[in-house]
Amino acid sequence: MNQTDRYSVNLDEQGRLDLPSQLRQRLNLHTGDRLIVTVDDEGGFRVVPARELARRLRGMYRDRYPGRSLVDELIAERREEARREDAGE
Repeated sequence: MNQTDRYSVNLDEQGRLDLPSQLRQRLNLHTGDRLIVTVDDEGGFRVVPARELARRLRGMYRDRYPGRSLVDELIAERREEARREDAGE
């Protein structure tokens, strides 16, 4: 989105924002999508779809742990916990 893109948004009595269909289409938003709101020091805010934020953060620490899979380590830990629970430890 560039600096000239502006949309008028209404706030209803229940505090919900009514996003125009053009904006929803442009951002590929659908009913039930989770949005992340970031508030700046000047009282403004930015809304980003959670899936977009997750996409941006994916692989963020990959360079810190080359050759190491944190996901595989987490799965191994969970399996070990389940094994201990089954064994009554």
